[in-house]
Formats: sequence, structure tokens, C-alpha cells
Amino acid sequence: MKKAQVLILDYGSQYTQLLSRKVRELNIYNEVLSFETTAEELKEYKDLKGIILSGGPSSVYEEDSYGIDQEIFNLNVPILGVCYGMQLIAEKFGGKVENADAKEFGKAQLHFDNFENKLFEGLNDHKNVWMSHADHLTKIPNGFIQLAHSDSSIAAIANIEREIYAIQFHAEVTHSEEGMQMLQNFVFKICNAQKDWNMNSFIEHQVEEIKNIVKNEEVILGLSGGVDSSVAAALISKAIGKQLTCIFVDTGLLRKNEAKKVMENYTKLFDLNIKLIDASQRFYSALKGISEPEEKRKIIGREFVNVFNDEARKMQKAKFLAQGTIYPDVIESSSKGHSSKTIKSHHNVGGLPEDLKFELLEPLRTLFKDEVREVGRKLGLDNSIVNRHPFPGPGLGVRVIGEVEKEKADILREVDDIFITKLEQHNLYDKVSQAFATILPVKTVGVMGDNRTYDYVVALRSVNTIDFMTATSTHLPWEFLDEVVNEIINKVEGVNRVVYDITSKPPGTIEWE
Repeated sequence: MKKAQVLILDYGSQYTQLLSRKVRELNIYNEVLSFETTAEELKEYKDLKGIILSGGPSSVYEEDSYGIDQEIFNLNVPILGVCYGMQLIAEKFGGKVENADAKEFGKAQLHFDNFENKLFEGLNDHKNVWMSHADHLTKIPNGFIQLAHSDSSIAAIANIEREIYAIQFHAEVTHSEEGMQMLQNFVFKICNAQKDWNMNSFIEHQVEEIKNIVKNEEVILGLSGGVDSSVAAALISKAIGKQLTCIFVDTGLLRKNEAKKVMENYTKLFDLNIKLIDASQRFYSALKGISEPEEKRKIIGREFVNVFNDEARKMQKAKFLAQGTIYPDVIESSSKGHSSKTIKSHHNVGGLPEDLKFELLEPLRTLFKDEVREVGRKLGLDNSIVNRHPFPGPGLGVRVIGEVEKEKADILREVDDIFITKLEQHNLYDKVSQAFATILPVKTVGVMGDNRTYDYVVALRSVNTIDFMTATSTHLPWEFLDEVVNEIINKVEGVNRVVYDITSKPPGTIEWE
């Protein structure tokens, strides 16, 4: 039987992962499943206490809209519909949903119509909530009552007897005042869930599971120097010690002096075997002439595994390939099994060949980034590792926009190093969530020392985010940016123009590719 007290059926909302994270903050383990999951499949979860239907971009009245197995409503498990989830519930129980003249995107004021319900228990009236919908409910379904409204829409309904609740707004978004209290009310007062999720119990469970799975076999892990692979290494090492060998592959797409720093730092921190493989030329050759981002990711992933296959021939007992895959990697990369469309495939999950010669070991694949960091701290990893900004699996392969060439990667390494070093010197590094540089596939005219130049443009990016699902650009001091740009132009040959990216996510992504 599978474990999870709360299950979230994903209808493609950009906030689905955030919703899952918020429920976990209540110390409740939950999973995100496809909207195509059947009632029979849900019965495999012996501890199931509640189901949440996420938001999504579709309209329930469209012919090919995402549906639900009607038998799910007969499982006698409390259900909460959010945004599209509310409209789906309404449509399935005889209500009516239509395109709205007054669409709601952003903040709206919530007015309670019925205080006698557990969902809004302990809350005050007239709350600001976050709306994101073009459709609205025009007829309340049979057996339901109206719990709340906004100025333009029916905002919440419920069938109290069947414990089916639905809200038009996104309680999981921080802009929704007391949204966490609503989720808490649903999880504890309606579902009667018991707190079962913390990182101490996760570590204990994973250590035992790794031991049971691996037994006397050997494991190899691709150590990148980033948070995810480092925590995975520490966790697996705690379980099986020297049976783990970490392979650090220099792809030629790493940050400045990355290979040297990893080999120096990690041999001090971990009691494990670490091998350095210089495969940079192999990766540059494989990427020659390739500009399309998804194709680059797949090539890098494939070559990465091929390097492992080559090393495995030297390790007779190597049966498992360990990766630092985390939950957002799994969800964002999935086009099958989750309804949300693939935005980008991740190196850890998108580039593996079907004839992989190892069994995968991914002990962090159920965790979000903040949970991974917490596990790292509990395992005793240094803050310089745990608090390190995310670095994509394909490395500079997706920060060199367009075709990847060594010349451009070398330029980018220098630019990125200056930017990060300056952030550290000004005590800004830990105040931003992720900062990096990219190099663009264009050159512009410049003037240096009275001479005309025709060199590359680089872009700096820094974002602040809670969950990496949404992000805003960092308002770095203008004087600081001026200092960074001045050093880049003066010290990095081949660059004559620097721009700063202020795009939020959405509509952009954090990485450029």
C-alpha cells in the first residue's frame, strides 16, 4: 500500500507544486498525481484522508477539458477544489460554469456568506485573496451552499454533508490572507489528518530504505557540487558508506575552478570515494551545431550517462546510479503522468536513455528544494553547500544561449565568477535566491579606448523566490550593478555590453533555456 494522507490531482496550474509545499509545511505528507488517476488507484493509499483538485488553464465546458473519475466522489474522503477544481466539482454536480464578463486576475476581496463551516472557522471576513480565472460559477450545484463571494464571482461553495468544499481563489498563494489557515482547517478539521512529515523521520526512513534496496551492491553518483547532489551523497553515504562512489564529471560546462573546489572540499567533508573525470571535449563535440534548448539538455543528459557507463565497466559491483533528482524536477519534466505541459526537461530526469544499464536510486525525489536544504543541515553539511544557489544539471550548456562553444563557455565562466564574487563581497549572496549570468548569441558594437569593438552581450539575472515556482527579479542597488558591469567590461575579453534581466516568473522562467 502507498503512503500519503493528502493527494493532489494536478489539472495544470502553475501553483500545483506550491499547493503541495504548503500542505507539507503543515507536516502532512502529500503527493501530486495526474488528474487521470482513478478511484481504484487512490484506494491503494491506505492512509488517505483528503483529496485536493488543483487549478488549471482549461475551461470545464470545453469538449476536451480535463475531467475526473466520478467514483472519486464516492470514496467518502473529504475533497477540496481550487479554482478549476471548484468549477469541475460544480459541473459534475449539476452547477453551471460560463465565461465571465468580469474576469478576476490578482487580488480580490472575499466576503463570507456562511460562517457555519469548518473551512473558514476562526477566520475574519473581508479578506484579500488571489484570483486567477476567466470563467465563473453562475449556478450553484445541487446539494451545495454558497460560503463566500467576491465582487465579481461566487468564491466558495460546499456540500457540508459530503465534505466537499470548493474555492475559486488560490489559498496557497501568499497574497491570499489567511490562506494557510484555510488549508490548515481543511487538512486537520475536515480531513482529520495527523502530522506525519518531518525531515528527521524522512532521513531515518530513507537510510533504512537505501540499505534494503542496495544491500551489498555498489552505487555511483554524479556529484555536481550543487545542493541536490551533495545532500543525496551525504544521505546515501550515511546509509551505505564506502559502497558509494561519487563521480565528478567535468563537462566543460562548470563554473570557474569548479572541479578543483569540489575535489578539495568534498574529500574533506565526506568519507567516500570520489573520482574526477575530465570529459569536457566529449561534451563540446556532442553539442557542436546544436542550438535548440531541449535537444541540448537531452544530449548533455545522454553523454552524462554514457560517461557513467564507461566508468561502470571498471566497477564490477556498480548496480545503481544515484541522482539528486527532487520533486519539482519530476513534476516540471513530466508531460505524461501530470497534466501540466512540459516547460523543460531536467538533466536528472529528461536525458536518460531507455537502455540505462543501472537501476536508479533517487532518495530526494519526493522533496522540494527547501526540504532538501533542511535535510542537508540535519546531515551536518556546511552552509556554503546547503545555501548554494541552484545550478542547472546541464550547467553552462543552458546558459550559453544557442550553440555551445568553448570560447563562449570560458567567457561566461569569468563573467559569472565576477557577479557571484561581488554578491558575496557585498553580503548580498544569501539575500537573493539565485543569481547567474548568461551569454547571448549576438554581438554588438562598442567603443573601448577609442577603438571600435564588436563583442558579445551578457545578461545578469538575480531572482527572489520562496519556492522557485514563482519568482521576482531582485532589486539590486544600482551602484552595485554599476560596479559589477565595470569589472566585467574591464576584465573579461570578448564582452562589451551587459544587460540586467528584470523578468518575473511567470511569464518567464528563471533560467533562459
